Amino acid sequence: MASRHAEIAGAGLGGLASSIALAQRGWSVRVHERSDTLRMFGAGIWLWENGLRSLAALGVEAEATKRARRIETLVARDDRGRPLMHRTFGEKDRMMLPPRADLYDALIARAAELDVEIVTSSAAVAARPDGELELEDGKVLTADLVVAADGVFSRIRESLLLTRRVDYLDEGYTRLLIPRRDGDPATEITEYWSGSRRLLYDPCTDELNYVCLCCNVDDVAGRQVPVDKASWLASFPELGGIIERIDEVGRWDRAMRVTCRDWSRGRAVLVGDAAHGQPPNLGQGANLTFQNALSLADYLDRGTDVPTSLVAWEKGERPLTDHVQKWTDLYGRVASAWPERFADRRSQFLETATKLPWIDRQLNRAARHVPVGSGRPATV
Repeated sequence: MASRHAEIAGAGLGGLASSIALAQRGWSVRVHERSDTLRMFGAGIWLWENGLRSLAALGVEAEATKRARRIETLVARDDRGRPLMHRTFGEKDRMMLPPRADLYDALIARAAELDVEIVTSSAAVAARPDGELELEDGKVLTADLVVAADGVFSRIRESLLLTRRVDYLDEGYTRLLIPRRDGDPATEITEYWSGSRRLLYDPCTDELNYVCLCCNVDDVAGRQVPVDKASWLASFPELGGIIERIDEVGRWDRAMRVTCRDWSRGRAVLVGDAAHGQPPNLGQGANLTFQNALSLADYLDRGTDVPTSLVAWEKGERPLTDHVQKWTDLYGRVASAWPERFADRRSQFLETATKLPWIDRQLNRAARHVPVGSGRPATV
């Protein structure tokens, strides 16, 4: 079969993962990044088993996680220290937590190994179902496949009329890295709850911990950057040793949810946040992106033509993604929208509900999913 060509809009995690998955199967690939450099903001990233399997198949797992902490337990605690949820990880159900920059650099290096062309300062503005990608400078490029990996505000998605809804949610997050100290928990993620605020502590590397501060959009002090340490210390007085290490760096992002009518139109397809942007409450957004990018290439490899393969891919992969979107929304509502005067009832409810096997299966369905294409070894 003659080599097929893909044009990809966006050199974030989804665009690079898609480029690698396609290039490993013999596609020629060009990626367009609107920024003048390739960069990733300073935070950690949760890699569940499904994400780790996908990254292994893409040939980047070892490099991406070489400094990462191997997580053994995840615990959520209320303002009295009571455990609301407890999750353990094992050899076949792993969680690792590298800095985002390590993962991003590993994807860039792997793409270079596979001769993926990455063009910076190249903004894509529209796509057409026949396989054309239009750039901001007016140039139109033709491909067998156009991939829109240009985020929640995807211009490509809009040009194809694939958007159903883009929702601005009532919570947001400040994500940052802090220096690690001797005595910090090394293998346990802890999410502390206080009213509508949450502070998430994550062991990351031997030198760094990842911290995420979550609050409602109406919480002016909570969303302030640089972080209002006094305000957060008032909510979490027992966490002064963590809060005092927060520096001037960080950014606050409002949570968003993207729902699409379809994930593809003709030869054009959406991946990552452009297709299924969601709040990070379950930490599955990037992991779903990796597994969907991997399976996309697999479906295209086995299919007879691109449009038919894209429809089959969405039919196979979207139900799990929709499930995670629903449950990550539910988690956020329980955490942030529950009336503070009923906080004790919330604690009682969560302590009981999260022990139910059915709830455990819903929350962890994606993490325990074996991605399509993950059994195929990476090739150069």
